[in-house]
Amino acid sequence: MAETAFILIVEQDASRAEAMVAGLNQQGHICLVVPSGTEALDSIRVRQPDVIVAEESLLDNGSEGLLRQARRLAPQAEIVLIAAGDRKPRRESADDDTVRVYQRIPHPMNTDDARAIIFAAADQATRNRHRRVLQEQVERRFEFEGIVTGNAQMERIINMIRRVADSKLTVLILGPSGSGKELAAQAIHRHSPRRNKPYRAINCAGLNENLLESELFGHIKGAFTGAISDRKGLFEVADGGTLFLDEVGDMPLPMQAKLLRVLENGEILPVGSTEVRKVDVRVVAATRRDLRAMIDTREFRDDLFYRLHQATIRLPALRERRDDIPLLIDHFLKEAGRLHNKHVDSISPEAVRRLTSYSWPGNIRELRSVIDVMVVMADRPQLEIDDLPENIRGSTEIVLASTAGTAGLTMEQMERIHIANTLKLTGGNREKTAKILGIGARTLYRKLREYGL
Repeated sequence: MAETAFILIVEQDASRAEAMVAGLNQQGHICLVVPSGTEALDSIRVRQPDVIVAEESLLDNGSEGLLRQARRLAPQAEIVLIAAGDRKPRRESADDDTVRVYQRIPHPMNTDDARAIIFAAADQATRNRHRRVLQEQVERRFEFEGIVTGNAQMERIINMIRRVADSKLTVLILGPSGSGKELAAQAIHRHSPRRNKPYRAINCAGLNENLLESELFGHIKGAFTGAISDRKGLFEVADGGTLFLDEVGDMPLPMQAKLLRVLENGEILPVGSTEVRKVDVRVVAATRRDLRAMIDTREFRDDLFYRLHQATIRLPALRERRDDIPLLIDHFLKEAGRLHNKHVDSISPEAVRRLTSYSWPGNIRELRSVIDVMVVMADRPQLEIDDLPENIRGSTEIVLASTAGTAGLTMEQMERIHIANTLKLTGGNREKTAKILGIGARTLYRKLREYGL
């Protein structure tokens, strides 16, 4: 089942209503049964349903017509009408274009056919809801130097980037690998007074002390075997501009002392030279490591740490900003389509939910790569669950439900969904379910009876 739908059933026949509810509940949908059109309108005013299932005669009275009122109160709901015996359908329910009806179930009603129609209406309603939520997110989205977000935490980070960019502070960017640290560094440079000067970047991980020293400070001819000419280091190349030191936590200790000298005095000494050279470079450093813990183990100099983190920006892992994942999917989908010349312009709501629920250990970099591969391998314009990598398609990770899926639900309804999902996760094992939920077995059994699970 794609996503939980709230289904309002308007039905006087208790046995028929019970049969419908049982089938819908098994699919995880939330149902509310009311016996009259008037009570249906009262319910709609309290909470918008995704689907309205009603015997046609119950929405057929009053000067305006309850059907028209229901449509006005719940404009996005899918309406399924059940014909009442041999009674001819009203014009407004079947033919009037101003009252949109998903489908009309003829009389006599075949239970399996009726259930299939209602399931299809619920699926359509949840897909429409997903598209509306995504559209709202897209409308709130803004892009700042390649950083795509609608997340409040990221907006605060972007505001901080804007503020520190105009200063002379050294900036330390913290965050896991793939979280966008270099994008943040580039944004700082582009919004600084140094924007028209060079920007250079180097990854300190994997470089030994000698190679890193030569890369940063340069060398003179004959300084070492293979040094056939003078060569400027990145500090000189970036003079007047910005130098981004990625993974500074992996810098060898001897090099940390030399970097500190540059930060404090603006002086470099090329390898093999005795001539100190002055440079004016703004340093932005980044690391995925815990530098404070490294100070305790003497792997990182405390004086360098305090010099680097005059301003600190912490980027969250992608799993901490899940509300941005649909926006990033949309962004990368368009990028990949242009890059690979593929006409893949959409992705199914269920595939988006799977991607949103995944833990993303590689963060944004991993998401971009996954979308790239999916677009390249796709043979249709819309990506589906089958296009997902196996490790994501088969993921059973438990994450917080999305706002789109739970907005408007009562606490009781949310509890029912959570119990049902956990029960499904354990393959119906009630003892494991109770343990995961942190409740006693008796409490679980009582709730299963209450919720009809």
